Amino acid sequence: MKIQISDKKKKEAFVSLFQILKNCSSLITMKISSESLHIQGMDKSHVCLFDAKINSTWFSSFEIKKDVNLSFDSSVFYSIISSKSDSQDLIITMEDDNEDTIHIQFIPQEKESKKGDCFKKFFKMPLTEYEYDEMAIPSVEYDAEFSLSSKQISDMFSQLSNFGNDIVIKCSEEEISLTTNGVTGEMRVDIPIDDLSSYSIIEGEEIILTYSLSYINKMCITNKLSNDIEFSLSNNCPMKISYDLGDNSLLQFFMAPKMNE
Repeated sequence: MKIQISDKKKKEAFVSLFQILKNCSSLITMKISSESLHIQGMDKSHVCLFDAKINSTWFSSFEIKKDVNLSFDSSVFYSIISSKSDSQDLIITMEDDNEDTIHIQFIPQEKESKKGDCFKKFFKMPLTEYEYDEMAIPSVEYDAEFSLSSKQISDMFSQLSNFGNDIVIKCSEEEISLTTNGVTGEMRVDIPIDDLSSYSIIEGEEIILTYSLSYINKMCITNKLSNDIEFSLSNNCPMKISYDLGDNSLLQFFMAPKMNE
């Protein structure tokens, strides 16, 4: 097995992917086939489900002789891959005669290398035993869907998290409002429809749902995965948060609303 990422933006996206996932689960399983790399799991509290599928064409090189499942400590993996430099290729390999370890290398690109980036780096990371039964994700027609700049969303949820633990999302035909409150006060953000990258809602519908703000903030901690983040909401199913990674690749989170007491 050999997987290689050379493109700078895709390296940043791959690192950012695990920056998010390590906050969801300490153990991750990558299911790798000749077509794709697939990751699914739930956080410790079973509040949210994450599902990432990256097609083989997304990578600079994707050489797979047989399907493999790689389970490992997500924080360790993130600490390794985040040590990359812009002018280095990220290469992940596994030897046919040793399926208990993966090798991670950073190899300088000759044309792009700068002084100080020319050092080759080599890591070995042990794999672990981890069982996770994948869930089938049904196709859902959502009542409201909107997308906004990932930079704006990341900044906005970071600010909101200073004022409360829960967030109330209200969607109408006129605007979207996000409200949180706690002992330190209250914060509300009103987003005009014209400021959204995209928006659709069932005519005459109004949606008011409450979610854990700390979990949403974890899912939106980075703006390097995609230009926009899409939110899909309905009154009777979990909210979906989607990142378009390009090349028909996607990261999705699913989180049920909090019940009104």
